[in-house]
Amino acid sequence: MELQLTEEIRRQVDEAFRRRGRVNIVIAGRSGVGKSTLINAVFHGRIADTGQGRPVTQETREYTKSDVPVSILDTRGLELGAYKQTLTLLEDLVATRGRDADATRHLHCAWLCIGEDSRRVEDGDLEVARMLSRHMPVVVVVTKARNDQGFRAEVERLLPMARNVMRVRALQETDDEGNTLQAKGLVELVELTMELVPEAQRNAFAAAQRVSIEQKRKRAHGIVASAAAAAAAIGATPIPFADAALLVPTQVGMLAGISSVFGMPLTEAFLSTLVSSVATGLGATFSGQAIVSGLLKVIPGAGTLVGALIAASTATALTTLFGEAYIAVLSRLMERRAGEIPLVEDVISAFKEELSLRRASA
Repeated sequence: MELQLTEEIRRQVDEAFRRRGRVNIVIAGRSGVGKSTLINAVFHGRIADTGQGRPVTQETREYTKSDVPVSILDTRGLELGAYKQTLTLLEDLVATRGRDADATRHLHCAWLCIGEDSRRVEDGDLEVARMLSRHMPVVVVVTKARNDQGFRAEVERLLPMARNVMRVRALQETDDEGNTLQAKGLVELVELTMELVPEAQRNAFAAAQRVSIEQKRKRAHGIVASAAAAAAAIGATPIPFADAALLVPTQVGMLAGISSVFGMPLTEAFLSTLVSSVATGLGATFSGQAIVSGLLKVIPGAGTLVGALIAASTATALTTLFGEAYIAVLSRLMERRAGEIPLVEDVISAFKEELSLRRASA
């Protein structure tokens, strides 16, 4: 049984990676507009600090980090007369990636960064916005937002092909009068981008970004709902005592899926410890119901029907309990750490405690 569980956990880890996939974002803009600062403010892992990235054209580099499911294509060379060559190379790259048989290499959304302090939309900005909008949704990000003075409306007028224009301040700043200006616009940028990227990439984007825990929660709640529905169907099977064995893949897969959208490390060791936490955290709370349900299924006729109904409700309740407890723990820990991934040992400890509390109130 232990070997079978180990194999199932390995399979579910692989499946969670496959389902999550990757999201690929193009970030364009002139030097000095704050692209690296924006990237590090939005995504886990300080991706823009990982060196020079992998060159994919003369003026475009791709930044990745193994444990963060996002690729950032940073386009440079939009200054002065250099943007013509950059634009040609970038369009060739975008078209090539769009034809790739591997969908994980497609480009899903673009952020065009324009500094509010410059109060200018250059020819390079106009051309790259037109080109990118032919291939993917484009969001104009007005960076270093301090004093709009109608600049956002002017950007909207000049770049009507953009899906939206978002004013963003990536870091807390102090203005010329000594006033503290808090970061702003990051959550709204993440929420808009979540709507624009394809459904297949939304779990990856939820996992990669660090500014909206609510977006992680929303995706995780969907995973729990799907697992609970599958558990109900399994619980309704008329085969005596089949429920537990059949539920294991569903519940392990659910925990792996929740871990993936919160950006937790998807390793067999971590998931194995989570599964152990479920067993020790709940104890025998539902075991009596499960045994009675299994015995009732042995009785032909009405007994089988009643047993199936009890098992279906129990399976649904158990699965929902596991999933929602895990979401609550990850949300709470991540909020305390200002969006950073919590330590594995803290997650395990808090999950056991949460399950014990829910057992006491069950």
